[in-house]
Amino acid sequence: QVQFVESGGGLVQAGGSLRLSCVVSGSVFSIISMAWYRQAPGRQRELVALISRTRTTNYEDSVKGRFTISRDNAKNTVYLQMNSLEPEDTAVYYCNYASPVGWGQGTQVTVSS
Repeated sequence: QVQFVESGGGLVQAGGSLRLSCVVSGSVFSIISMAWYRQAPGRQRELVALISRTRTTNYEDSVKGRFTISRDNAKNTVYLQMNSLEPEDTAVYYCNYASPVGWGQGTQVTVSS
């Protein structure tokens, strides 16, 4: 069973930066598209960023130009560099396959104004 272990969240002031990491178990990581999702209080989980096995990336409109998704296949790890953070980015962030399966615990990101 695949496991997703997210880390790197925290409390940051608006305009600050964080780098999230997610280690993924299993042997298919290098050949599968990965994604970051987030869920804010009272809202549905949403797709934030996606990276294909060929490193093609796509972003939700509100994070374009601020967030960067990347991957290290040798480490089975996907990253999300988040710059110019805004209070609206406050959420629990999760990584998963582009077609999601069971969810990890996520990592909390809180941006103060």
